[in-house]
Amino acid sequence: MPQKSTRLTFAVLATGAGVFSMLQSLIAPALPTVQHAMHTSQSTVTWVMTAYLLSASVFTPILGRVGDLIGKKRTLVAVLVTLTLGCLLAALAPSIGVLIIARVVQGIGGALFPLSFGIIRDEFTASRVGPSISNLSAVIAAGGGVGIVAAGPIVSALDYRWLFWLPVAVVALTALIAYRYVPESPSRAEGRVNWLGAILLSGWLVALLLPLSQATRWGWTSGRALGLFAAAVVLFALWLFTEARSRFPLIDLRIMRLRAVWTTNAAGLLFGAGMYSIWSFLPGFAQTPSAAGYGFGASVTGAGLLMLPMLIAMFLSGVLSGRLEPVVGAKRLLTTGAALGAVACGSLAAWHDRQWQVAFAAGIFGLGIGLAFASMANLIVRSVPAEQTGAASGMNANIRTIGGSIGAAVTSVLVTSRLQPSGLPYASGYTHAFGLLAVLCLAAALAALLVPVHRAARHAAGSAVPAADEISAANPRTVPTGARG
Repeated sequence: MPQKSTRLTFAVLATGAGVFSMLQSLIAPALPTVQHAMHTSQSTVTWVMTAYLLSASVFTPILGRVGDLIGKKRTLVAVLVTLTLGCLLAALAPSIGVLIIARVVQGIGGALFPLSFGIIRDEFTASRVGPSISNLSAVIAAGGGVGIVAAGPIVSALDYRWLFWLPVAVVALTALIAYRYVPESPSRAEGRVNWLGAILLSGWLVALLLPLSQATRWGWTSGRALGLFAAAVVLFALWLFTEARSRFPLIDLRIMRLRAVWTTNAAGLLFGAGMYSIWSFLPGFAQTPSAAGYGFGASVTGAGLLMLPMLIAMFLSGVLSGRLEPVVGAKRLLTTGAALGAVACGSLAAWHDRQWQVAFAAGIFGLGIGLAFASMANLIVRSVPAEQTGAASGMNANIRTIGGSIGAAVTSVLVTSRLQPSGLPYASGYTHAFGLLAVLCLAAALAALLVPVHRAARHAAGSAVPAADEISAANPRTVPTGARG
């Protein structure tokens, strides 16, 4: 592919994935504004976030698999068009119910992550795959930070609806350019979509994530929470049984059992718990009035600016990781990224009395996010056959989301378990929460140490798929098409 075409393709992929990542966090600081404008309750307005989370979790691996089957470019354009319609519907939403539906539609955009990684692997030269995935991962990670920083100024200067109006034009133009200039990937998986597997996957994801996201209001031991957790276990078992027996599984479990894949996913689960929790609770900590004995009484905009060092650091480290990976390997970058997250959270637990301390810790965590995101994507993409790229990278994104939901739920319990007479949490709640997140990130670093070293070495040499005998060893059934040594 000509260099100019490669650059245009990357620009399209980065724009689409970056906007979706931004939409994940852009609306969170504006939820009180939305609640007031829509004349609804706090419990109802939180569904603006919950619906988006559940939708993205369901559609990311399913549409990643669809892209592997029918063509990644075709699926990418369809997802971009859908995301445009979701943003338009949200901008025009006359009621909270319509806004929630719009967020469900927007969640379909989660498939942009695995589709983009797959297109890079199929279309770019071997020497450019690693750096391009690292750069795209940096954009994805930074997109979440941009949402936190930009939400306040946009809402203050315009209106919360512009949080959706602005992406409409950008994503629509991106879809048009993708349709016209992004080439269709030649690599296709054999078979069809296992719809029973898709339904069961959707079922256990929703049954797991819904009580995790609502646990602080429902109560961990409430009938709804326990019932859904039990349903998640049953549906997960049925899904494993169905996938293991299917001729065309939605997620090939042999691939998921590869050591390079499951260890990376384990690290992603643990690191995701720390990352999403920091994104969720650090702005709230900064906005707490100093009369509570901690916090800085910052505005939404001020809290976003306090996160700016994280945004800058995660982008720079993500881009830098593409240059470092051929030298030190993705395993070391993932280990280092998770370790930096542990250092940052430990620092927050010990020192959070000054704004510079919080900003410094946020910057350190940003360095860790950039390294970890890029290395996880590279480890997954280069450890699976080309026709499994979408499904495997989609599941990795989902596993990080599951980790984030668990981390945010547990952190919320620690922060809100004891409240002052004013209704604000005690400082000790945040201290304990930051300490827990440090432990989770440290565990992620330990999981990253289990990633096989020989895999990173083969990647540096340009290998893009696991050896056939490694997949066969994971399951003695027939080796999937495209798995070659």
